Amino acid sequence: MAPKYKNVKQHIKSKILDGSYRAHQKINSEYELVNQFNVSRHTIRQAIGELVSEGWLYREHGVGTFCADRSKLIQHHSRKSIAIVTTYLSDYIFPHIIRGAERILSDRGYNVILFSTNNDVGKERTALENILSQQVEGVIAEPTQSSFTNPNINYYLNLENLQIPYVMINAYYEELEPLSLIMDDEKGGYMAAEHLLDLGHKDIIGIFKSDDLQGTRRMKGFLKAHRQHGISLDPTNIITYATSEKFTKPAQETAKLLQQKTSRPSAIVCYNDELAIQILEVIRKQGLKVPEDISIVGYDDSHFAEATEIKFTSIKHPKSRMGEMAAEMVIDLIENKPGRKKETGSIVYEPELVVRQSTRKLESEEMNTQT
Repeated sequence: MAPKYKNVKQHIKSKILDGSYRAHQKINSEYELVNQFNVSRHTIRQAIGELVSEGWLYREHGVGTFCADRSKLIQHHSRKSIAIVTTYLSDYIFPHIIRGAERILSDRGYNVILFSTNNDVGKERTALENILSQQVEGVIAEPTQSSFTNPNINYYLNLENLQIPYVMINAYYEELEPLSLIMDDEKGGYMAAEHLLDLGHKDIIGIFKSDDLQGTRRMKGFLKAHRQHGISLDPTNIITYATSEKFTKPAQETAKLLQQKTSRPSAIVCYNDELAIQILEVIRKQGLKVPEDISIVGYDDSHFAEATEIKFTSIKHPKSRMGEMAAEMVIDLIENKPGRKKETGSIVYEPELVVRQSTRKLESEEMNTQT
């Protein structure tokens, strides 16, 4: 367990980093902090003393303790560093995005500091506190649990207050209206479903992540495709899951649906290719084959799409190009700060369907069994 003074110190530091305490603002008195944290005055003085010595606070004798003006430190900071925050670092498509950004940033003389949130808002907060402490020039961030209201919005607002530009990739927090680079995920979800509908499939499972904006938008496109093609959608065919459930719920719920021998769905749209690999294993355990018994469409056209003997039909993600363009965008914001939003705009990538071996056209008699 951390010493009590360190907990007090971290609380005050967090209030500075999220903008609750502004430059030259007086913080609570020692007496108020003693009552707030239910600790001794010695504990408070130890925490305050370290924050003063580290340059987070300053004292005025007989007046009180104040938040230091850290913007001056940032303006005179000599290192050129860019922080990249993604949900994951070494998994799936993220190494491609990161390497794309690093190539551009390195060529332009910027150091790169990497952070991973594991799609956890607490880890995102820690990453943002580290970023604000290290006085970076700019930030490339992938939002955490982007389909929900984010509790760390204040940290991004404090980046703005400190004139540290940031761009968001893959999704964005709508409250902030940031510059962003995203896929048209609604259209991608539509295209995945439409491909199967055009092949004669009418009983299609859709599996989507619920705590990311990408997942909710892909599901929206999936639903829209059914409506516009006049196909009734069985509500039990929609499976949603949170990040914490990604290795359990999708496989379990898909297995239940596939065990319905008389009304077994003929196709599946997966949130991404990583999930498609999991679902392929579920299908095999049921004694079924792809695409003979079940057609599958993935998303992102990652290395997983071609990792097995079954090559997956998938929606293409820009990957490295997204990283490169995010780096170019944040550099433009750093080096052309006046009127930057007028000169730089958000980017929406058009989805592209890559057709491989995992989907097939149903014969007329098979189509009749679905009606």
